Amino acid sequence: MTKSTLELKDVKTTVKTADGEIIPILKGINLKIKSGDFITIIGTNGAGKSTLFNTIAGSLKPDSGQILHDGQDITKMSEEKRTQFIGRVFQDPKMGTAPRMTVAENLLLATNRGKKRFLKIRKLKENIPHFKEMARVMNNGLENRLNSFVEGLSGGQRQALSFLMATIERPDILLLDEHTAALDPHTSENLLAVTDKQIKENKLTALMITHHMEDALKYGNRLLVLKDGRVKVDINEPEKKKLKVSDLYAYFDD
Repeated sequence: MTKSTLELKDVKTTVKTADGEIIPILKGINLKIKSGDFITIIGTNGAGKSTLFNTIAGSLKPDSGQILHDGQDITKMSEEKRTQFIGRVFQDPKMGTAPRMTVAENLLLATNRGKKRFLKIRKLKENIPHFKEMARVMNNGLENRLNSFVEGLSGGQRQALSFLMATIERPDILLLDEHTAALDPHTSENLLAVTDKQIKENKLTALMITHHMEDALKYGNRLLVLKDGRVKVDINEPEKKKLKVSDLYAYFDD
């Protein structure tokens, strides 16, 4: 039996609005994520998708329930410590990178994410050939911009950098939070194709939120439909291959 890399047991999470109102978002999430899973996640606005990611990443603490990583309880673990085994790419290309540092400096910074910091020589030049090879797989010219400041990159190149930074240390869990939503269709399609290829080749375990039903069906080996703070349906790969986009919309109507 494949061991669960991450498990959520009856996780409930609330958020506080600007006027102090407490709103329940996750209302009892039970989920087992196995090593090598690539799970696409869909749901209407307010279904709990981003709250689920924030709870897994540690930026939101659940009000009740348990989160286990490799069998160890991490429910109360800080967000900073979770970066040792969780990588995340956000929807906004400006998040997750340091704009006034170069591409190469950002990648070097990412190699130390979640680790103890010591005073040491950066060894930036020695890493350039490795970073160039890494950036080339993104298929958008990023390898030629290693000495450019991040603030001067296109949105697609910035998201490509964010993806590389999130995966450079091969995290146990990769969270893709609508990471192509802010890009034009061509750039989005390219990044999704590269994302899929890198997840498969590096045997990463990933969860990807998307609003595009076609992408939810095309990518990954599992599909989750969230509705009203709960997992409405968890579809495995054989079942997923039989579905059409119209079938997915039907889940929102029930």
